[in-house]
Amino acid sequence: MPKQFVIEAIMLAIYGELMAPSQPVEYLIPVTTIYELDEFLASPEPIMPLSSDEKHVRQIMREMSDFFSDPFNRKRMEKGLIAPWAKVPFAFPNGVTLTIVNSEDNAMWGELFDPVETQLLLAAMRFEVPLLTDQPDFQDRILEYVVPIQFYDVEDFEFAMEEGISIRELQEP
Repeated sequence: MPKQFVIEAIMLAIYGELMAPSQPVEYLIPVTTIYELDEFLASPEPIMPLSSDEKHVRQIMREMSDFFSDPFNRKRMEKGLIAPWAKVPFAFPNGVTLTIVNSEDNAMWGELFDPVETQLLLAAMRFEVPLLTDQPDFQDRILEYVVPIQFYDVEDFEFAMEEGISIRELQEP
């Protein structure tokens, strides 16, 4: 069974190594983060500090946006994501599966987390899988407000893939 992680779509564009894992992996991606790709592409704000990286990441984001905008894939998502928490998988030959999830923002944490962060947290809780993120502020708030999920920094991806820490280990005193 592949390892599973909740992640936002932009992270896959920024961290290309996540699409070339050492073993099979399934990324659970809230559908709203797919739509967010177009917002990032339209924004003049830089995504990456180096212009060469910026160009590359924007190209990957464009490819991802085009993939999910493809009429066949778009229709598949529209039909498959009608119900809350419905999932639509897209398998790739390198052992990566992108599973798009119709997560719901229920404003559970009010102003503590933005809507996308809330959807990521709720998806991690719902499917009981770790969250991958590169945002230290987000990680700090997860810890500060004792959100009951497991998360890894993107820098620890290989550790999470190879060993990781089980939920049972986290719960033991």
